[in-house]
Amino acid sequence: MNTEFTDKYVTLGLKIAYYRKKAGYTQEVFAELIDKSVNFVGQVEGPGTIKGVSLETLFKMAQVLNIPPSKLLEDD
Repeated sequence: MNTEFTDKYVTLGLKIAYYRKKAGYTQEVFAELIDKSVNFVGQVEGPGTIKGVSLETLFKMAQVLNIPPSKLLEDD
């Protein structure tokens, strides 16, 4: 994926991984809960890959993680 926001995608993936682990979900369980493949979750979370997510998926992730969607997009 060509993007000028590579760092933002990496940060998003790392935040998703952080909150997923904090919630006690494996990638497999989380993928099932958001109706995506384990491969998809791995690509989103992996710092070496740039994988975008739709807003629908972002909202579903936040819902499953019981956090506001903005937590995944905030700059820390």
